[in-house]
Amino acid sequence: MKIDFPHRQFAHCESGVTANLLNYHGFACSEALAFGIGSGLFFAYVPFIKLNFLPLTTFRSAPGSIFKKATKRLGIEVKRKKFRSPLVAEQELDRLLDAGCPVGAQTGVFWLPYFPPAYRFHFNGHNLVVIGKQGEEYLISDPIFEEPVRCAVSDLRKARFAKGALAPKGTIYYIERMPQQFNLPQAVEAGIRDVCRVMLKTPVPLAGVRGIRLLSRQLVNWPAKLGEKKTIQQLGHVIRMQEEIGTGGGGFRFIYAAFLQEAAAILENDKLVDLSQRCTEVGDLWRDFALIASRVCKGRAAVQDSFDDLAELLRQCAVAEEQLFKDLQTAIAR
Repeated sequence: MKIDFPHRQFAHCESGVTANLLNYHGFACSEALAFGIGSGLFFAYVPFIKLNFLPLTTFRSAPGSIFKKATKRLGIEVKRKKFRSPLVAEQELDRLLDAGCPVGAQTGVFWLPYFPPAYRFHFNGHNLVVIGKQGEEYLISDPIFEEPVRCAVSDLRKARFAKGALAPKGTIYYIERMPQQFNLPQAVEAGIRDVCRVMLKTPVPLAGVRGIRLLSRQLVNWPAKLGEKKTIQQLGHVIRMQEEIGTGGGGFRFIYAAFLQEAAAILENDKLVDLSQRCTEVGDLWRDFALIASRVCKGRAAVQDSFDDLAELLRQCAVAEEQLFKDLQTAIAR
């Protein structure tokens, strides 16, 4: 069985899955629009939660939230299921495919053999769409790949039930019913307000702009506190989370800038065009951070001097993002 599913390659897995599922069900949607309505932009630094034994740094909202928020704001009815039994999970997936329903799934990257070996590490927040099954292989639309791919039944089972942080527990999700009409301006505004809230008003000092400042303060002390080897490990982990998990810090800012351009037309609000440009500039700051950090990890820069520079870049990111989201709030205020 194979569903006639239009595969499109995108920059980030979950916003790509969301856009592809919405397009399949008749709602024309770019990745940027799905990302923006689904409030995908975020930042958090949580040193007491470990991912691969290193402090959690995230540049995006929690896995599953983009699809959940985007569909809810558009009035789309969806189903989301978790499983205890891999056998039951597999049977339900096959039942849905037999019914002609493409199914989104959360998986662990390490167990997906079509990924190049260098990118197969333990991250359990990767999203894809299962679009068919032929023999002992599933047919998959993975939006970060140019073409649909195949995955052995046993490998997808392992990926769906990977252990560790963000364990997917067989999670699947799919669209059950589309509304007759959409209030797109309302959905866009709701997405913008939500991102402004989490970036500016999160009560804990670990998230949003406050989280960026916390990372800046802690990062500058890593060389003296942790020693060179552990410092390089932690910095490398931040870079990986920024540039390899999805599209990372800069990439997510570029997607959000594209969303603000679309939002300007949808809301007939020219102020969002200027804010889109400023969001791109923030993305450039994050890319500068990643560039200097990668040089430090490769031993091409003096560690302490470079960490002072990196901390300063993070402070600049925090200042720029704080003003950006304050102005964004003002721009859509009624």
